[in-house]
Amino acid sequence: MSPFTRTLHRGQEYLTIWPQKRQLASLFPECRIMAATRFGIKTMPALITLSLLLQFQFGAPHYWPSVVASVLFLASLPMQGYYWLGKRADTRLPPSLREWYLQIHDKIAAAGGEIEAPVSRPRYFELGETLSTAFKQLDKSFIREL
Repeated sequence: MSPFTRTLHRGQEYLTIWPQKRQLASLFPECRIMAATRFGIKTMPALITLSLLLQFQFGAPHYWPSVVASVLFLASLPMQGYYWLGKRADTRLPPSLREWYLQIHDKIAAAGGEIEAPVSRPRYFELGETLSTAFKQLDKSFIREL
């Protein structure tokens, strides 16, 4: 598998792992990118079909190159979201977020929650997994400690 497709698959995994919570929307850009990617996945097939059908029904043959270019652009929009998410998932956490990740991890472990050992050099993917577990097992006060 090529690095590009690996990044796209990692973005898909990250999209499913990251918790869609209102408290995180102001702290991380992931929520906006994920919402746009999900919207693109739902709407782009209809827009592509509509543009092709309109061109086929009403357009002149000399407009086909521009229609094909716009169809390729529309088809690439969800892939761009997956690519961004894949790159973000593999980015190491800055020191402040790393400390927050370890604090949340310790709180889950202290509360008796089932969680794997913390990663020494965590990435955003591990933060997403930990946040998902925290939202399921802890109260919402851990967000205020960032």
